[in-house]
Amino acid sequence: MNDHRISVSPPSAPESAATSTAAAPVPAPAPSPAQGAAAARTAPAEHAAATDLPAPARSAERPALLAWTPDAVVFDCDGTLMDTERNWQDARELTLRDHGLRAAPGFAERAKGVHYTECGQLMADEAGRPDLAEELTGALLDHFRALVAENAATMPGAAELVRRAAAFAPLAVASNCPADVVETCLSAAGLLSFFDHLVVPDDGVRPKPAPDVYLTAARLCGAAPERCLAVEDSACGVQAARRAGLRILGVGPWPGNRVVGDVDLWVDRLDDRDVTAWAERRAARTHPH
Repeated sequence: MNDHRISVSPPSAPESAATSTAAAPVPAPAPSPAQGAAAARTAPAEHAAATDLPAPARSAERPALLAWTPDAVVFDCDGTLMDTERNWQDARELTLRDHGLRAAPGFAERAKGVHYTECGQLMADEAGRPDLAEELTGALLDHFRALVAENAATMPGAAELVRRAAAFAPLAVASNCPADVVETCLSAAGLLSFFDHLVVPDDGVRPKPAPDVYLTAARLCGAAPERCLAVEDSACGVQAARRAGLRILGVGPWPGNRVVGDVDLWVDRLDDRDVTAWAERRAARTHPH
């Protein structure tokens, strides 16, 4: 396999933070009405623009992330645990075709990782039919559910990493998908029982790239955000995890230096040999033979 791996210094600490044991955390700006006092982390200043150069060769130095043991691990679902990004792409194409619409070039990348309601609005706006946003959103979700029901496949190495991580830390999912879709996917893959919490957007929790799902997952796992590891595949999800203050393991095709600059480590696949060895060592310490 291609071995694009880079270790990056941990994300800079958020500018401010407030903690509480109250309900779902929602940081400024633009707080939702449902939020009250909560664990919150505001986004640090954006990184300076970086050119998307090819991935650098692997460093002989051991990534700092792999010398660390998190108090909780929070996984994204689509494209990270489950091989569903193709389902979303197909669902978008079917929805547009059904309505006789076309999106602008680059739409698939812009839509990756965003909440399905925002994706429906994006489709409508880019097709010049903003009045169809609600109709397109409903059709998108219907197509996606049908496609997932036909094929609920895990990403390479995902199931093994989940099983090993569950041996040394509480696990949660932080997803922009509806809860029933996440549950269906994880159940079909035999992974649902490994997760203590599933966090999705609702009236008090904003979707990614807001940090709410990650802050809520950390709180439910009983861990400080900075003591949690996020596992993400999209720029949208990386932004959410960074704003929440989690450390980040990025996975998937090389996304360019701008995204990788916000993670601690980027690997091609979750069965990366160093990540596998890291999880195995920690699982063995918790449950020695």
